[in-house]
Amino acid sequence: MYRFALTASLLAAIATPALAENSKPQPVPFVDTIPAARDLPYPGTMTIAVDATDTKRGVFTVKQTIPVAAAGPMTLLYPKWLPGAHSPRGEIEKLAALVISANGRTLPWTRDPVDVFAFHIDVPKGAKTLTVDLKFLSATKADQGRVVMTPDMLSLQFNSMSLYPAGYFTRQIPVKASVRYPDGWSAASGLPSRATGSTYTYETTNYEVLVDSPVLAGRYYKKWALSPRVNLNVFADSPEELAATPEQIDAHKRLVTQAVKTFDAQHYDTYEFLLSISDQLGGIGLEHHRSSENGVTPGYFTKWADGPGRRNLLPHEYTHSWDGKFRRGADLWTPDYRTPMRGSLLWVYEGQTQFWGYVLQARAGIVSKQDTLDMYASILASLDNRPARDWRNLVDTTNDPVISSRKPKGWTSYQRSEDYYNEGLLVWMEVDSILRRQSGGTKSIDDFAKAFFGINDGDWGQVTYTFDDVVATLNQIQPYDWAGMLTKRLTETGAPAPLAGFVANGYKLVYTDTPTGAFKSAETASKRTDLTYSLGLVLDKDGEVTGVGWNSPAYASSLDVGSKIVAVNGTAYSDTAIKAAVVAAKTAKDPIQLLVKNGDKIGTVTIDYHGGPRYPRLQKIAPGEAGLDRLLAAK
Repeated sequence: MYRFALTASLLAAIATPALAENSKPQPVPFVDTIPAARDLPYPGTMTIAVDATDTKRGVFTVKQTIPVAAAGPMTLLYPKWLPGAHSPRGEIEKLAALVISANGRTLPWTRDPVDVFAFHIDVPKGAKTLTVDLKFLSATKADQGRVVMTPDMLSLQFNSMSLYPAGYFTRQIPVKASVRYPDGWSAASGLPSRATGSTYTYETTNYEVLVDSPVLAGRYYKKWALSPRVNLNVFADSPEELAATPEQIDAHKRLVTQAVKTFDAQHYDTYEFLLSISDQLGGIGLEHHRSSENGVTPGYFTKWADGPGRRNLLPHEYTHSWDGKFRRGADLWTPDYRTPMRGSLLWVYEGQTQFWGYVLQARAGIVSKQDTLDMYASILASLDNRPARDWRNLVDTTNDPVISSRKPKGWTSYQRSEDYYNEGLLVWMEVDSILRRQSGGTKSIDDFAKAFFGINDGDWGQVTYTFDDVVATLNQIQPYDWAGMLTKRLTETGAPAPLAGFVANGYKLVYTDTPTGAFKSAETASKRTDLTYSLGLVLDKDGEVTGVGWNSPAYASSLDVGSKIVAVNGTAYSDTAIKAAVVAAKTAKDPIQLLVKNGDKIGTVTIDYHGGPRYPRLQKIAPGEAGLDRLLAAK
């Protein structure tokens, strides 16, 4: 037996070559040599001087000085995690020509191999100040990022123009900034300044406040006082776009009045709306504590009667002064711009801001009540037709700013995006309806607004909160199982969209064969044809598919984003032709025939849909003045 086993083993070894073990490396360790932020005063005041006159090439040139207290290793940081972006979106790729010097000689710098936003240097003996020279090469086309400089206008964010020393809370780093603008331009910011010729010198502040104080500047400018503490600063591509009527400005004044009445406090000394009306400067909606950046396309004033357009933007961003800037989720607040932000409470930060933005636009009359109801209908319908809710819950969408950095998605209805905005709105509408029901109509979400955001009048620091703080405030107003209700809404999957708050407040979602005025206005503003609730398609002005609903008729026909519809039922494509085909198909047996181009191939696609046009709107289901009617009424 022994001899046989040995022979068999020997034969097996001969028949099968020995397998060499694969190589198995070990990781190269790294040591984080970047000092953690400490809440200690920085020894000295930085200066930042920006030359913003190269408007043809979009180049900002910066000279910065940074005091130093001792020789030795030092780390300078470029802002990475940006407030309002909720993600690491600092445009480090646009930083160029970086030269750091001291005592009249250039210092070599080394970029950190792990955190590429960090630069290591050795400060020589005897040096008291570092000089930093750099350029910010802003986008000249939209595919490079947001365009922030044109021949007639610019948007300047100081986080793009500077470095700051690691190891300190940014609120502990003093700084004084100045900017030279093109001759004849005006500039506006939430940070006070004085102008000497074309150069504006801004008051000494700290780096946190400076980053929170962007500038909008340009050739064509007009300013309106909306209250003793709030101003509307408007820059445009042409002076014609500045032709606001007294009635339009009065609506903006009412926005301020209604917001202050709603929140019962103001968390700024002065507040500056920075509004650009341009089809050249990149659009934006970004909140700051004492200002907001708002970018819209031409027609904001001159096409006021055409529909609400983007007039929800200013109410939304203004609300952020209270919700997001003053009251901020504890895990989202960070001591510097290197510490990662966590967005678990964005359903409050953005969701409740979304809620109040629509309420305030109606209360102020910037947008009519009917248009506001119609805009709500589009929000409800989009979530009512979102099968991604079957597998992905609401709170997980608060990770989307980091996951996708707001890049377009091919299948939004099955992937979800930043739904904490609009589904957050639905959750807060449900909160309002429960407050009204449980209190017998004596309490509403207005009581929450005053209790949560109306503290510390005049304070423009930050007061952080947790989930438990939100629940505790709600329970002070009206006892209820708020923790259970909110947890369910944040974590549930497989349930219908939470429309119950609207129903309880007197309105339900229905679909009709004619679009609302607000729906048509949104189509016009975006230059698209929206057939989401019939064919499941959204198309641009040239017939290219920009959206397909998961499990929709278009999805069943294998249409995808990027396909281009060339013809509809034998007629050259137009928005009129495809809408007419949807109407005709309702009483026809034959499917809609589309000639579709995909890359170099052209083929026929049929959509067997006969449901006719379907557009969302709200239908009142309660007699008299319902909860939603009371919510939208001016205070």
